[in-house]
Amino acid sequence: GYDYDFHEHKALFTVEDSVKLRGKIKGSHTKNLFLKNKKDKFYLITCEENTNLNLKKISKSLDLGNLSFAREEYLLELLGIKPGSVSPFALLNNAENNVDFYLEDKLYNSDFVNFHPLTNTATITMKCEEFIEFMIENNKKIHIFSSTKEMVVKTYEC
Repeated sequence: GYDYDFHEHKALFTVEDSVKLRGKIKGSHTKNLFLKNKKDKFYLITCEENTNLNLKKISKSLDLGNLSFAREEYLLELLGIKPGSVSPFALLNNAENNVDFYLEDKLYNSDFVNFHPLTNTATITMKCEEFIEFMIENNKKIHIFSSTKEMVVKTYEC
């Protein structure tokens, strides 16, 4: 019941690939980071594609612990996807809800957002407010964070 646009394209593995190959797609484009801390707590941080995120600073300011990129086997085990296809939609595969989701406020304040639909050969464009509704409807908690203020500005509970 949600409106969205579906765009097929060549496989996009990086932000650079996306800028070169995606064509004209309205809305904000994203960078998705699947991370873990030393206590094996997992995070998906989704920010605007041009955001320069300092992992050390953001992990300290959001109190996430010492973060590093999670290994491929965790990506497959927890989100059911392969590298290059990381997307908030993959949280739908995480029935245990043991991956915390952080969405940058630049995206939250955008009219339209773009994410891969579990494959990097397509992009889904939808209104950000509908994306938020969809995730909450599917029992996903969302932390809206500011990369400039280095803090959570809002949290949506399931």
